[in-house]
Amino acid sequence: MCYSNSSTSKNIDLAKKYGKKIPKGMDESPVFFSSGFSYPTWRIVTKDSTLEKMNWGLIPSWFKDSDYKEIASMTLNARVETIDEKASFNHLIHRQECIVPSTGFFEWKTIGKEKIPYFIYSAHEAIFSMAGLYDLWLDPTLGTIRKTFTILTCPANELMAEIHNTKKRMPVVLDSSQEKLWIEGELDPKAFIHPIDSSFMKAVEVNKKIILSKENNIPEAQMPFENSFFTQGELF
Repeated sequence: MCYSNSSTSKNIDLAKKYGKKIPKGMDESPVFFSSGFSYPTWRIVTKDSTLEKMNWGLIPSWFKDSDYKEIASMTLNARVETIDEKASFNHLIHRQECIVPSTGFFEWKTIGKEKIPYFIYSAHEAIFSMAGLYDLWLDPTLGTIRKTFTILTCPANELMAEIHNTKKRMPVVLDSSQEKLWIEGELDPKAFIHPIDSSFMKAVEVNKKIILSKENNIPEAQMPFENSFFTQGELF
């Protein structure tokens, strides 16, 4: 799964990578760590000529209630294996694909009762692309349109299966040749059942205390950390 992400790139770097314009006043404050369960605003790439801002946690256009958080918490991710079976997603396939730019995401490794956080990032690029879908929802309370997105997930590659060793899932990561085809709706989501190769990625263990703290949106959240759990285990 992918419930924690980061985006620390500058707007100009995103615009250059994806060939998009920058909307006036678009915030580019670095996000070193963000949980999807806070429904954060993210810079998103679509067929539109400009970068867009959307909230993580997809609210389907057909949703009628004003309390959107419950459904948004269940649509942070969309499994490629069942995406065409889910009412929240199937109407968006080949219509409203998007790219979720990332500078790295976070996942947990389970060893006994211990959970160890890792930061996973591209071995080759400062910015890489996660496949997503988006929708537009009319907020009945405010009378405004809210744009929201979900991140597609697939079975883990070798590296991610070692880290995310319980559910063995990972976000769908696009290579550069797939980016334009994806946002144009020309790729079948089920083609991503086979994940990107592990050689594309690097991973470092990070500080659990920082990740679990209220002040986790700091550069140190991504810095390598030697966990005492492993150090102590090596002594016996």
